[in-house]
Amino acid sequence: MKKLLLSALTLALFAAPAFAQDDEEKDKPKGNLSGSFETNTIYYTTDKGLYNAIVNNGAGMPPVTPEGHFGSNNYLKLDYTRGRLSVGIQLEGYLPALYGYDIATYGEGKKFMLANKYIRWQDDNFTVHVGDIYEQFGSGLIFRSYEDRALGFNNSLEGVFASYNFNNYVTLKGLYGRPRLYDYYADSWVRGADLSLSINDMFNSYDWLLSLEGSYINRYQNKGNFTQEFITTTNTNMYSGRLNFEYSGFYLSGEYVGKSKDLYMGEMIPGNAILAEAGYTGNGLAILGTFRRIDGMTTPLTYGNGDNASMLGTGNNLNFIPALTRQYTYLLTNLHPYITESNGEIGGQFDAYYSMRSKNDRRKRWSFHLNFSTYYSLASHTGESKMMWQDLNFDVERQWNRKLKTTFLYSWQQNNSHAGYQTPFKSHIFVYDMTYKINTYNSFRLELQYLYSPEKNYMAEQNEGDWVAALFEYNLAPRWSFYVSDMYNIDWTKVHYYNVGFSYSKGRTRIQLSYGRNRAGYICSGGVCRYTPAYTGFNLSLTSAF
Repeated sequence: MKKLLLSALTLALFAAPAFAQDDEEKDKPKGNLSGSFETNTIYYTTDKGLYNAIVNNGAGMPPVTPEGHFGSNNYLKLDYTRGRLSVGIQLEGYLPALYGYDIATYGEGKKFMLANKYIRWQDDNFTVHVGDIYEQFGSGLIFRSYEDRALGFNNSLEGVFASYNFNNYVTLKGLYGRPRLYDYYADSWVRGADLSLSINDMFNSYDWLLSLEGSYINRYQNKGNFTQEFITTTNTNMYSGRLNFEYSGFYLSGEYVGKSKDLYMGEMIPGNAILAEAGYTGNGLAILGTFRRIDGMTTPLTYGNGDNASMLGTGNNLNFIPALTRQYTYLLTNLHPYITESNGEIGGQFDAYYSMRSKNDRRKRWSFHLNFSTYYSLASHTGESKMMWQDLNFDVERQWNRKLKTTFLYSWQQNNSHAGYQTPFKSHIFVYDMTYKINTYNSFRLELQYLYSPEKNYMAEQNEGDWVAALFEYNLAPRWSFYVSDMYNIDWTKVHYYNVGFSYSKGRTRIQLSYGRNRAGYICSGGVCRYTPAYTGFNLSLTSAF
């Protein structure tokens, strides 16, 4: 089957130009070629001050300067479209991979590779895609293939995808392929189908929206030379049923997931999940509540050597289970983010937004946001249900006039690191954010932050006491932006994590250069996180589209 699929891919890619020159297309406008290039490059420097501070205080893993002091992740993407046909490739180069990325740890050390290739034909109702596939079923609880370069994450499926839409009443999708794992393909195969029924379209009613959906995914693991007796099956099956309803500003959705036995920490266990959302939007007010319970939903792309699939890093995931908590952009609010416990957690999140404008001056506006999230371990996993995370926060944004905007944010967090500690790490975080527009081209932004930790028990990386942080950014529209920031640990390491840099933009090209210290911790994108080690160095980022 593998040889047949690879032959189909090769034939499809070489046949694309022939399709593009079809006689019926000769009189039509020529196709469109588009692309993008991105490089993220770091020159690592030796920082004895940071190294000694971390080692002397026992504050986690000290910074490591990689051999060669250099790392560079590069991506070139090309897409050609003509009529209903599109063809594309993505080339990647790691010279070598940036320190801390899983591809450097678990990959096969490839410097250059053809990471993505596809040919796609699409009309109003029908789509056929051969090559590397990015797709998601429902919320992603049973399947999502996607790329996130900030995380070094790409689990596309190399295979075949097709979808059919009948008058918006029925949408049917099907796929089959092998998943990518870093710079190679996993020794497993994935097949699945997704069905969506739009009830309101069937009745030509648009005052309300109602859809019923269902999905199925099968992952076949090539058992190979596995000798472990606990691996009792090579097939894992997952299914989900979903409902979505909207009426007069109200929104309601629900999803149930079932899963057959899968490998987790040396045993085969089944899984299930429940996801429910309800909300209302209208008259300047928005309210949203989310509940999620997951049990045994850790789903690797492959078992690897059969001992422990989690040893292959965060990229070894077939499904998508992000942290349903507030996603912050400020330095201190992200010191200890919540990492989803995909094998067992229960909890939820609540958001309330309200905004109002001055009747006399529409440029003046108030915006309020209240958020609360909490998650507990499952009693069946830890003996009793233990709190793993809580975050109660609110922010107030005030647009004073056309020049001045301020934001105040407060967050009270408790992080128990997946119920691993007797005493949660607690913190009170205060943020003041001000933006002032001097004139059409000049503006600046100032951030002041303070983290107060009431318990100074210095438990490894969980509690380093109090922190302060500041950022100043100056913008010269539409080209230049300059910034300087510092994050300082008051109580324990007494280390400054400083950064200074600038960016320049012209058209579709943006270049950014910075230098500074980066604290060890988690970098999160869309609720999914990866661990990054501490380092000091020069950072170059370049993105360009054409």
